[in-house]
Formats: sequence, C-alpha cells, structure tokens
Amino acid sequence: MTKIPHQKQANLPYPIAFVGFGEAAQAFAAGWRQVFSDIEIVAYDIKTDVEDAAVRAAKFADYEKAAVRGVEDLADGLERAMAIFSLVTADQAHEAAKSAAKSIRKDALYFDCNSCAPGTKRRSADIIEAAGGRYVDIAVMSPVHPKLHKTPLLTSGPHSEDAVEFLSEIDMSVKAVDGDTGRASSMKMIRSVMVKGLEALVLECVLSGTRAGVADEVLDSLEASYPGFGWKKRAAYMMERALTHGPRRAAEMREVALTVQELGFSGGMATATADWEELAGNLGLKGRFSGDEDYAEIADAVLAALSKQ
Repeated sequence: MTKIPHQKQANLPYPIAFVGFGEAAQAFAAGWRQVFSDIEIVAYDIKTDVEDAAVRAAKFADYEKAAVRGVEDLADGLERAMAIFSLVTADQAHEAAKSAAKSIRKDALYFDCNSCAPGTKRRSADIIEAAGGRYVDIAVMSPVHPKLHKTPLLTSGPHSEDAVEFLSEIDMSVKAVDGDTGRASSMKMIRSVMVKGLEALVLECVLSGTRAGVADEVLDSLEASYPGFGWKKRAAYMMERALTHGPRRAAEMREVALTVQELGFSGGMATATADWEELAGNLGLKGRFSGDEDYAEIADAVLAALSKQ
C-alpha cells in the first residue's frame, strides 16, 4: 500500500472489524486510510453468502478497492478484533448482533452504528454484553459523504467513556450524551421523523403536482411561505436521495415507527415515510441522478417508472 504523506500510525495491536461493508463502512475505511499508515481492517458482509456469483464478486471487489481483508465467515473476522463496527441495514442489526455474539472477544467494543429503535438497541446490547463484549450505542448524525470517518457521531450507554476515548484515537468525531443505551439512537430516530419525512412529503407533493400540471406553482408558493428554503433545488436533492437510498431508508423508518410506538404514539407518519422511501428505491433509478438536476426531470423519470409498474 502506498503511504500518503503526513500519515500517522494508529498503533493498534489488533484489526478493526466491520460487520457489513456497505456505503458507511467503506466511507469510514477510506477516511482512516487517509490518516493512518498502519491500520488493519477486516470486513464481513452477508452478500458474500448469497448464491448470486455477481453479487459475491462485487462485494469482494469492494474489499479489494478499500484495501481491507474480506472474510467469508464472521468468526474469522472477529477472531482478533477488539473494535467491531456494525453497519448493516436497520432490519438486520439485531441479527448481526446475535451472530457477532457467537464469536466476540471478551471486552471487545461493539459499535452498533445502525439506525434502530432504542428498544432494538437494548435487546442487542443484552446479547453482546452476555457474550462478554462491550456494547456501544452509536448514532450516525449525517450522511457519511463527504466527511467519511469524521462524520459526526453520538454515543450513549455504560461504555460511552471508553468509546469516546477509542474513537477519538482513530480520528473520529464523537460526542457522548448522558443516558443509558438507546438515548443516542432516540435522538437520531426522532430526528428522522422530520428529515426523512420531508423526503416523503416532497415525493408526494411534487409527483402529485407534476401529474396535475401545477408543480412549479406549488413550489413557488412554498418558497413564498418559507423564503430561503430553496424548494425546487431541495426537491431534486430529496428525490434523488430516496431513489438512491430508499430501501435502506425504509428499513430505518420502520425502526423510527417502532421508536414512536414505544413512546405511546401510532408511528403513522414514519410508516408512511417508509412506504414512500421503499416505493422510490425500488423503481430502478438508483445512480441515474445526482440531485443537481432540475426537479422536474427527476419527477418525470419517477412518474415514467411508476407507469411501467
């Protein structure tokens, strides 16, 4: 591996392990590679277990591109690791914790970075702690690009102090919040009611407006009511996000609905958001847009894709 000028040494006597190696894990790894000359990273992703040879090959290509050691068995990945980052889809986070608990080393830090309901995190914590690991509730508070490993994180729970110390050593941006396991995730999940909910509202508003032939007028009216928001530009960006990340966002929003239900409300807004995210993400338009296009171009493509279903 070519050393980048001004890199420093991490001096970790063990590898960092990833459970799941999608966008977030790859972003973290890429950021660390820019900072540290000696960091060892191992990764396991469930996509290497599927029957589709192309899917398996693509994941191993991800490992090679990121200069990490990919393994086909999770136990191999956790054999020496004392820091484990779980970055799977929200609906698989608890299963990932159960799988990791079978092989986790005593006192290893298990960073659950998945967007899950606090109750889900607490159930995963019970499993990891019973196996001898140290479970850490992590909330990832913004997209991982362009900040990579410096993406802001929140952490809560009994091992927060140890988590902040370790994550700071590997150049991550983390803040501990007071409270038990699940409090950091409560902040992330409840915030998503608004953040992801806006995406769903934009989809319903803009697509309906486009089909009715009044989208420009509606967005101009919104701009007059909320000046400076930039509704047309933001509409394009939000629709692209749903097209690109819809299935993952849908899984997260179902955990958001569970969060809201745990607090005594119906979770209907979060559930409806999940439905819109899933619909958009399954249209086959991932990668077609950047979000910088005219919103009308994206809306027309979405409506055309919907008409074919």
